[in-house]
Amino acid sequence: MLFNSHIFILLFLPLLLAGWYFLNWKKKFQLAQGYLIGMSLWFYAYANLQYLWLLLFSCLIGWLLSCVLEKISSEKGKKVLTGVGCVFHLGLLGYFKYSNFFLENLNTVFHTDFPMLQILLPVGISFYTFQQLAYLIDRCRGDAPRDSFFDYLTFMVYFPQLLQGPILLRSEFMGQLKEPERRRFHAERFSEGIQFFVFGLAKKVLLADTLAKAVNYGYSNVSMLDSISALLLAVGYLTELYFDFSGYCDMAVGLGKMIGLEVTENFDAPFHSASVKEFWRRWHMTLGRFFTRYVYIPLGGNRRGKMRTLCNVMIVMLLSGLWHGAAWTFVLWGFLHGVGMIWDNLEHPHLPKKWMRQAATFAYVCMTFVFFRAESIAQGVDVLKSIVSLKWNGFVFQMASALDLTEFYMITKALSMKLPGLLSWFWLGIFVVLIAICFRVLSGEKVSGVVALQRQKGYGRLYPVLLAVLFTWSMISMTGVSEYLYFSF
Repeated sequence: MLFNSHIFILLFLPLLLAGWYFLNWKKKFQLAQGYLIGMSLWFYAYANLQYLWLLLFSCLIGWLLSCVLEKISSEKGKKVLTGVGCVFHLGLLGYFKYSNFFLENLNTVFHTDFPMLQILLPVGISFYTFQQLAYLIDRCRGDAPRDSFFDYLTFMVYFPQLLQGPILLRSEFMGQLKEPERRRFHAERFSEGIQFFVFGLAKKVLLADTLAKAVNYGYSNVSMLDSISALLLAVGYLTELYFDFSGYCDMAVGLGKMIGLEVTENFDAPFHSASVKEFWRRWHMTLGRFFTRYVYIPLGGNRRGKMRTLCNVMIVMLLSGLWHGAAWTFVLWGFLHGVGMIWDNLEHPHLPKKWMRQAATFAYVCMTFVFFRAESIAQGVDVLKSIVSLKWNGFVFQMASALDLTEFYMITKALSMKLPGLLSWFWLGIFVVLIAICFRVLSGEKVSGVVALQRQKGYGRLYPVLLAVLFTWSMISMTGVSEYLYFSF
């Protein structure tokens, strides 16, 4: 089920909130938690019922392994069992996500002809696998006490973070289940949740989905790109991805606040970054935290000399690329981010002004995400070649016309009848305005900052009107299925 769907907003969410608060009001706390689990499973199964068993099986094995750890006294035995658990979880992820990637490369290298497997990637498997790994490793280290299967299942299938993260730690969630205050309706917290949800919904539906029309058209016609259209394509995709994923995460934060069991934020204005290293402290923060805690530090972190530190950084970024997708484009993307991180760790002259470093970082990151979106490395190279080609053929007009927004139907209909020569210029103007709005949002305050500022100011008269307009416009614009980009990862 998608957050940006009518069935979620008009049916699922009201039923969930009504049942959750009613049962807690009646002090049926266990029943309320069971209701939350059941609704979360419905939320997951709505996407694909056949993989619900995989999620439940994975959770059961993960919990059993964490329980057996308590029975083992020796550190070596605990590490062996934890290793077995990691192999199990990563094995499931590897089978469903990387089998065909492995077979494809095997066929290429050894000229074999193994058939591809007909496997559908279970939604959210990359996220709930890492969350279970983090829990198991924390149990092995003694950083997490044993939990009942009831609580463990609640933690793992909690629907706001189930499909696309953020990747939570036990310490962030389990304590909330035991706080009676979290089970009571809190008007201010609920109000903040609505604000987060509406802003996230608008980022996804009004910005990301609109940009996607032009971006998808551009990537479908890479051979037609000139310098301007290729540059707008690269910037447009990175912006689309950010609004898509951060919009989802804002909605997840908002839903957590509405329910009372909050999830952590996953973005911190990443385009304010003045280095690639800073970018990764602000982008997909819970994934970066996972790799830091469970890969980078165990490898030695920065404690074993400069060269080892740089190797560890590159290993983490390559794994991050592979985690995002089973393709060499993602591996190259990770490698390029590793190069950027290594550059930041070396001593070298810096640009004198912060805005210069921010612009250089944005340009570099934007270049790397060309490969993130490209269907092949060759296609990514073609896009970059087009940027520096200094060629102009007017393809940007076609990209802009691909927006085809229904909000402007009457205007475009009139133009096509009376002044057809102005129609392409009209869409270019809309494209420019859209890009300007996106950059204003990117350079402004993040959603949590906006919500906090409005709380301090006492919520002006226009603020509720803005929320109502954004929500209504988003609901009207949800005319088709629009999956999140990170569903593919």
